[in-house]
This record gives sequence, C-alpha cells and structure tokens, in this order.
Amino acid sequence: MAEARVIPLHGADREVSRRRRAAGRAPGPVPVPEPVSEPEPVSGPEPVSGPEPVSEPEPDPVVAEEAQAQTGWEHRLAELLAFARRRIQGDYQVDEFGFDPDLTDNVLMPPLRPLYEKWFRVETIGMHNVPGEGGALIVANHSGTLPLDATMTAFAVRADHPKRRHLRMLGADLVFRTPVLGALARKSGQTLACNPDAERLLRSGELVGVWPEGFKGIGKPFKDRYKLQRFGRGGFVSAALNTGVPIIPCSIVGAEEIYPKIGDIKALARLFGFPYFPVTPFFPLLGPLGAIPLPSKWYIEFGEPIRTDVYGEHAADDPILVFNLTDQVRETIQQTLYRLLTQRRNVFLG
Repeated sequence: MAEARVIPLHGADREVSRRRRAAGRAPGPVPVPEPVSEPEPVSGPEPVSGPEPVSEPEPDPVVAEEAQAQTGWEHRLAELLAFARRRIQGDYQVDEFGFDPDLTDNVLMPPLRPLYEKWFRVETIGMHNVPGEGGALIVANHSGTLPLDATMTAFAVRADHPKRRHLRMLGADLVFRTPVLGALARKSGQTLACNPDAERLLRSGELVGVWPEGFKGIGKPFKDRYKLQRFGRGGFVSAALNTGVPIIPCSIVGAEEIYPKIGDIKALARLFGFPYFPVTPFFPLLGPLGAIPLPSKWYIEFGEPIRTDVYGEHAADDPILVFNLTDQVRETIQQTLYRLLTQRRNVFLG
C-alpha cells in the first residue's frame, strides 16, 4: 500500500508554482485575501418627526353667544311648558295674601330682567346683610315718579341673594284699587301697608319691604332729588319691634333720574284720582314714548341690620324709642345716599 506523499510546508510555494506553470500561468505569489471590512452603515434620510400638534381654534365668541342664547331659550321654553302644565293641573299654591310664587317667578319676574341688567345696569351692595332665612324688614328711600325702585329692589333680592328670597312689599291703597294692577300686585306678594299685615308676614318669617316716604317721595320735584321726605309716624318701626325682626336700611341711587319731574298738572290728577300727574321733559309731550324711563345707572345698597329684639316685649309702646329708631334709619339711608352720589361719576355711566 503506497504511503501518501507529504508535501512539506516550505515546499508548498514550489508546488503551487509548478501547478501554475502547468496551467500556463506565470508564477506569482499566492494572493492573500484582504480582510473584509465591515460595510459602513448607509446613512438614511433624517428621521421624520411626527406632525406638530394642531392647536384647536378658539371658539368664535359670536357663535358661542348664539349657542348659549339658544340653550337659554330652550331652557326657558321648557320652563314655560312645565308652568302651563302646572296651571292646567292646578298644581300650585297661593297663600292667604294672594301671593302666587309660581306665577311671579315664571310670568312677572322674567320681563324685568332686561330692565334690571341691561337698561338700569343695577349693582347691589351689601346683599350679605339681608338674612337668608327668617323675618326681616327692608326700609328704603322712594323716588322716580313711578315706583320702579320698589320693583327693582324686589327683583334684586330674588335674583342676587344666595337664597333667592321673595320680597313681600307693602303698597299704598291706590295700588290695590287700580284695576289689573291691584290683582297683579297681590299675585306678586304685595299687600296693604298696614301694621297688622306687616306683622303677620314678619312673624311667618317673610322678608318685607317698605318705602315710608310714600307718594311724597316718588312725587317730589326733580330739584329735591335724593332729599328724603318724612318717614311718617314710625309705623314700620313698631312692626319690627313687635315681631323682634331686624331693620335693614336700603339706599337706592339712580331712580331719581328715570322720570325727572318738572311739573304737575293738578286738574288731571284730580280727574283720575292720582296724587299727582307728572310733567317730565318728555311726557306728555312725546306721548307714550315719553313714558320710557331714562337709562340711568343704579346702585342699591343694603346696610347693616339694626336689631330690635334687644328692646323688650313692649318696646313698641315707647314713642321716644320709636321716634329715635325711625330717625336712625332715615339718617342712615340719607348719609348712604350722599356717599353713593359722591362715588358716582355720571348719571348714566355710573
């Protein structure tokens, strides 16, 4: 058996040359393979960042206002339909004075809101002085030729008070003798300005409003504006003392300018049974247009309560005490009026 021929390592080059010659090629060194370098990473395109977040466009205030108005009208329509259903079914209450809170809130109060918010732009001060529950007597100055100040005060208490209380106003006998107006006054919670009615309301925990100047206040000439007239004989103080409720002085600025009274036609007043027949710069010259109130700026300030429960059970029988409390309330309102007038820059701009 032939042994395999072993080619020594140092003769490997000669063997390779021999084989190259046999193949007809020139001898040469054995090519040494070059080391394969790692391929350079191919740089691709820059990574594309995601799209920047698109900020939502700000809502159009006009569109937002229209949408809010539409929602408000829908809500109002739903309230009216519910009100109509209650009236048909008789599902409402009227108290012994004829007060109908359901009718007041859904029919009588809503038309007053534009007058309160847009026309007179009423600002209330010291609403925290009006108690959230229990009886209290609000005593205010009276002015304006027509008693819109009483109406605006009642609306302020209902709209701006945290407890949305009703103000039970005491009115003159003329109000309840006037057709239609008298019935509406009763429905809205008003009653005759007399001590028995006032005390019954106060004892039942109601918030009562009184304007002691009466016709002397609303019918005074424009030259006497913001000068308080007599507060009567202090009947409202006696009612507060008998029931032990606090008295809240209320000062109203702005009502004096809505119908500047510059004259009085006494013959027409007697003919119609009115305490006066006013003449203003626009009425009766412009007819019904003259009855539109001027858009003065209003402030209604509720002062600190004056306690009456500290004077004892029969305090109302003391005429000196009644007189002093009446004078204290009147002076508080008068000084508050002067202060508010000094802070007001313009009759119509506030």
